[in-house]
Parts: sequence; structure tokens; C-alpha cells
Amino acid sequence: MPKTVSVKVDEETKSKMELFSDVNWAEVIRSAIKRRLEIEEDIRKPINKARALRASKHMLKIKSKTSGKWSGTEEIRKWREYR
Repeated sequence: MPKTVSVKVDEETKSKMELFSDVNWAEVIRSAIKRRLEIEEDIRKPINKARALRASKHMLKIKSKTSGKWSGTEEIRKWREYR
């Protein structure tokens, strides 16, 4: 059985919502809540330690190939000056 959840918005937001009366705002809110729940569930999943360790080793291997040759700071400065 569905449960009711009330949402409060400021007057400006409510006025803007009323401009788009064809939008099903309840469905928009339900959809946003479902998306956020998926994100929170993903964030809180237990970490697969073996997979994380493999990823870490892989990252270190990639990093070692560029050690001393590339500077992120210098690259950022270069592109900032380029603009």
C-alpha cells in the first residue's frame, strides 16, 4: 500500500512549478527519490577487497609509467594560459 510523503518548497519554486502545470510533479519527485536511493545503496555496498586491491595495483602500474614525465599542475597551468 502506498505511503504519503509531503514535500515543502519555497514560494518561488512553487510559482515556477505552477507555470508547468502539465508536469506530473509527484512523479518527478518519486523518480528523484528512487534515483537517490539507488545512489545511496551503491555507496553503501560492501567493498570487494580483492577487486579494490587489483585496481590499486593497476593504478600504481599506470602511474609508474608516467612518473617524472608528466605534471598535472603544469598541465593545468598550460591549458589555463592557453585560454
